[in-house]
Amino acid sequence: MKVVSGDPDPKHVSTSYVERQNLTMRMHMRRFTRLTNGFSKKVDNHRHSVALHYMYYNFCRVHQTLRVTPAMEAGLANHIWNIEELCALLPKPTVSASTIDRNLILKALGA
Repeated sequence: MKVVSGDPDPKHVSTSYVERQNLTMRMHMRRFTRLTNGFSKKVDNHRHSVALHYMYYNFCRVHQTLRVTPAMEAGLANHIWNIEELCALLPKPTVSASTIDRNLILKALGA
């Protein structure tokens, strides 16, 4: 256990914020639902899926109450990222035999 001290504002202390975040994550990523075919059996795949979700959620998705992305609101980004920019952050495949067509991926993502 770790001691955390400070003077938080009582009106901003609530489990509702965390529960809402958990619900959003569960609804956007079916990997948390065990009885679906998207359930992650490998920890690495699960970890990458969570990271991808949060990047999309914070940099690509415009939030209704903010009217911008959370990253823009925090000053981390100056525009709404598109899927191509998000995918550009992924490391290049190390297998040279990878022949996945870029246009096919963009079409599948709806971009």
